[in-house]
Amino acid sequence: MVSILNTIDTGHEDMIHDAEVDYYGLRLATCSSDNSIKIYDIKNGAHMLLEDLKGHFGPVWQIAWGHPKFGNLLASCSYDRKVIIWKEQQGKWSKYYEYANHDSSVNSVQFAPPAYGLILACGSSDGCISVLTYQSETNTWEAKKIQNAHAIGCNAISWSPSITPEPAFDNHQPQTLTKRLVSGGCDNLVKIWREDGDRWVEESKLEVHSDWVRDVAWAPSIGLSRHIIASCSQDRRVIIWTSEDCQTWNSSVMHTFDDVVWNVSWSLNGNILAVSGGDNKVTLWKQNLEGNWQCISDVVKGQGQISGDQRAL
Repeated sequence: MVSILNTIDTGHEDMIHDAEVDYYGLRLATCSSDNSIKIYDIKNGAHMLLEDLKGHFGPVWQIAWGHPKFGNLLASCSYDRKVIIWKEQQGKWSKYYEYANHDSSVNSVQFAPPAYGLILACGSSDGCISVLTYQSETNTWEAKKIQNAHAIGCNAISWSPSITPEPAFDNHQPQTLTKRLVSGGCDNLVKIWREDGDRWVEESKLEVHSDWVRDVAWAPSIGLSRHIIASCSQDRRVIIWTSEDCQTWNSSVMHTFDDVVWNVSWSLNGNILAVSGGDNKVTLWKQNLEGNWQCISDVVKGQGQISGDQRAL
């Protein structure tokens, strides 16, 4: 059973597009069509506004917290074609870096796992994906662009967890981390990208969805060698993709919903998937021992009660 801990009146003057809790679960950031980003202290069930960030000149679609080992960082992307990285110093947030090298709306941002370094990926409606890497020696950001990643536009990106694909039987062999991204686009495709030297190459093209892919989420690793990705689409379906080697991917339809599915998000240990969509519900799904996905709870917008029925697929 899941219970609602708190409801926060953000004070945004228009639709909220994203809400993200930081690494320690102590602060909440929200972004909106009112062009602003708000940061709240949510310790002990309270919600105190800490900062109201204004730097975008269009709806802000998504935000992403950086890992605290790099300081207090927050990235945002907007319809204004810009990506802004904000940094907190001495209790005040300010613009740390601005990237404006996309030709259309930037729809998705996500920081890489900290083992890869301070890296931010950005997906845009111009069809391209940018990968921004911080160079500590020069205190600059290096940008690499995946051109024409998705026809019409890229809607979502997600990093693979920083694990080695093979167990290390020979301790004398250095372990290299392979950087991978998954993206979803307006071409109905889910694509896997792998860093190869100084460029990014398309490793897999996954074709099951029959409409725009709205979100993708690579599941966190819990020590298993299997890779799991969730994708959702305007075709009302959530697809679960699994692979042992990132080369061959198997797909299964987790569920077909009554409306468009906008977002998918994994729990920290990767065993529960949250899904939200046009039906104004947030549903939580878990795989049972038989391999079937069950809805373990759902929250209806504006209601505090959650049904606890176990609906097996």
